[in-house]
Amino acid sequence: MRIELGDDEQPDIGLIALIDCIFFLLMFFMVATSFKQQEGKQEKHQPIELPAAQASLDLASAAKAPLVIGIGKDGDLYLDGDPVSLGSLRQRLQQVAAATPGHPVQIAGDRRTPYQNIVHVLDLCQFEHLNNISMRTRN
Repeated sequence: MRIELGDDEQPDIGLIALIDCIFFLLMFFMVATSFKQQEGKQEKHQPIELPAAQASLDLASAAKAPLVIGIGKDGDLYLDGDPVSLGSLRQRLQQVAAATPGHPVQIAGDRRTPYQNIVHVLDLCQFEHLNNISMRTRN
C-alpha cells in the first residue's frame, strides 16, 4: 500500500531577495568609492594647505613664539617656513629643548599629507620632551 504525502515540489530560489542583496552591495560600493580629483593649480609658495577648523585660539598673545614645523603634502618638512631635512629638524628640536624646556611647537600639516608624516613629527617632538604641541589650522 502506497501512501501519498503530496506533490514533490522543487525548492524555489528567491530571486527577489537575491536581486535585493546584489543591488544593496552595488549601492554600498558605489557610495564607498571615492574618486580622486585632478589638481590644476601650481603652487608658488610653501606648499601647505591647512585644514579648516570650527574654532581656534589666538596664539599671538603667548609669551614664547612657537616653533612652527610645516609638513607638505609629499612629506617635505619646513621649519619656520624654510625647507629642512629630517636630521636638521631633529638637531634644531634638540637645541630648542635644551635651551627652553616646554617650548611651544606648532605643527602645520597639509590636509593632503598622510597622517603617518604628522605622527612622525609628533614622535620627534615628544622624544625631545617638547610636549606643548598644537596643530595649526586656517580660520
